[in-house]
Amino acid sequence: MPLVLFGDHTRAFKYVDFPFALGADGVKALQPLDGFDAKFLFYYFRSVQLPSAGYSRHFKFLKEILVPKPPLPEQRRIVDLLSRAEGIVRLRREAEQKAAELISALFLDMFGDPATNPKGWPVRKVSDFVSRFEGGKNIQSGPENGSAYRILKVSAATSGVYRESESKPAPDGYIPPLSHIVRAGDMLFSRANTEELVGATAIVGSTDGKTLLPDKLWRFVWAEPVELAYMHALFQSSRVRRELGKLSSGTSASMRNISQGKLYDLALPIAPYAKQKDFGERAAAVHSIQFQQFASTAKAQAAFDALLSRVFTANNAQ
Repeated sequence: MPLVLFGDHTRAFKYVDFPFALGADGVKALQPLDGFDAKFLFYYFRSVQLPSAGYSRHFKFLKEILVPKPPLPEQRRIVDLLSRAEGIVRLRREAEQKAAELISALFLDMFGDPATNPKGWPVRKVSDFVSRFEGGKNIQSGPENGSAYRILKVSAATSGVYRESESKPAPDGYIPPLSHIVRAGDMLFSRANTEELVGATAIVGSTDGKTLLPDKLWRFVWAEPVELAYMHALFQSSRVRRELGKLSSGTSASMRNISQGKLYDLALPIAPYAKQKDFGERAAAVHSIQFQQFASTAKAQAAFDALLSRVFTANNAQ
């Protein structure tokens, strides 16, 4: 029977219609009562703004919400409408991924696989070309529209493309240090995530100037001139991502951490700056396509979010 999974810590929902086993006590399996379509509930729950209690439990808030119960045919009509809209978002994200694969292919063609370093580039420690990492602060989020500032979530960098919309409101009245403000041209590093996703990097193309670093995202501060496109492609390469996963530690598989000491000691083949610049110039055309795809995805996501809200607002009004 289809179910809805709820992340008690993360407030995330997932629809499952296949056999599975619960792997963590922080996940709740929600089985629909008679008269409810599981996917209808999945979409409805996603339209509800649950209060944030940090890494505490949130099921207590979910239990208190009121759920509309239109006739099953109407529930399925809503599910069909939202599934089609979300399908467009999924296709846009797949197009983004294909553009990212072009960058990876260009990098391998010019520099070879960092795992084997077939072109014999000098091997250097990260501490040789990074002077420091700057991070933000772990603070509780505030109410929506209460502060001019927003704090990035780790998911802002997870895909390898910077997503400023992946953020939460800062507390009312919070005045951040200037070093916590995200700047255009920053390359961000996810120092905490799952073993597969820890170490993800993203370049900030543009920003509103009111977005802040959290404690789990670091900014690279370079010790020498570098080409951002080259460094991003290097750190996003499969070999480097595997190494970063191995360097991470933690008692939970769902949250691994990398220390700055281990990251500074990581040895990587580094091409000369002139070669890096050459790569950046060749990659610029592909990045243009990538940014266009990202803009299309953002529009599709915004359209889906608006539809999700409108469908259930209208339904609740009936």
